[in-house]
Amino acid sequence: MSLVAPQLLSESTTASIEQHLQKLETRLSDLLDACEHYQRQNRALKAREAQLLEERTQLLKKNDLARVKVEAMITRLKAMEQDT
Repeated sequence: MSLVAPQLLSESTTASIEQHLQKLETRLSDLLDACEHYQRQNRALKAREAQLLEERTQLLKKNDLARVKVEAMITRLKAMEQDT
């Protein structure tokens, strides 16, 4: 739509344009709110992911330590069995 001086538009056309602009402003505001919501949610999910990755790393270390201890016990038991 081309820009026309407001005095050249009919009252109903001006009201229609204003109504349309109001709808666009409302929609834009809704979209901005949604964007902010999803940005907050994304940050929270990334923080949770980092926390879970750290927890996984710690659990893997504990698992490796337990495996090494169990293997050492098995080795000692086999040695004791051979001595008898």
